[in-house]
Amino acid sequence: MADPESLRREYQIAVLRHQNDLIDLALYKMRAKRIRKRRGQRRKNWIRPWILRRREYGMYDKLLVELRNEDPISFTNFLRMPPDMFDETKQHTWYREPLEHGLKIALTLRHLASGNKYSLMKIAWRVPHNTISLLVREVSNATNDEYMDKVLVCPTTPESWRIIADTFQRRWNFPHICGALDGKHVACRCPPKSGSLYFNYKGFYSIVLMALGL
Repeated sequence: MADPESLRREYQIAVLRHQNDLIDLALYKMRAKRIRKRRGQRRKNWIRPWILRRREYGMYDKLLVELRNEDPISFTNFLRMPPDMFDETKQHTWYREPLEHGLKIALTLRHLASGNKYSLMKIAWRVPHNTISLLVREVSNATNDEYMDKVLVCPTTPESWRIIADTFQRRWNFPHICGALDGKHVACRCPPKSGSLYFNYKGFYSIVLMALGL
């Protein structure tokens, strides 16, 4: 027969364990309630109010409209594309709503022209940075599919090469030139286990893009 004192201690330990279980259960219910409450608050503000005012204050619906109507040269400098070519691009690139086709293309062109980060562009354009990261890739792929065979065509005859050389001499006073090569550091995150392979002398990680213009 067990000692009464040992039975009493075991009973006290069992009671303490039961109380701890009740406390853990109560804390779990409190945390679950807080999580449900936070999720409910997020759903109420699924889109931030300042994003909803894109058409009133966004760069696409305000600044670009003014530049198009009042200063086409600044429009071209801003997007690196004249208004008539921009309108042509809008007709060839298709995407789902709610963002307009022109807004997506303008965002992509401005990102490529300026190199600004998505987190910096989201305020002026009033588009979330994660949305910008998706549409830039989509617009770039669609533009590439549409215009690659029309724009990136390598000359195949001596006469076509001669036209390019004459253009370089007329514009830049360089004779017998058939192309210009330049490079750019495209910033990126350090790939896993890459060491210093992508670390450049400017102090950040990048992939070198070489572009040849004819």
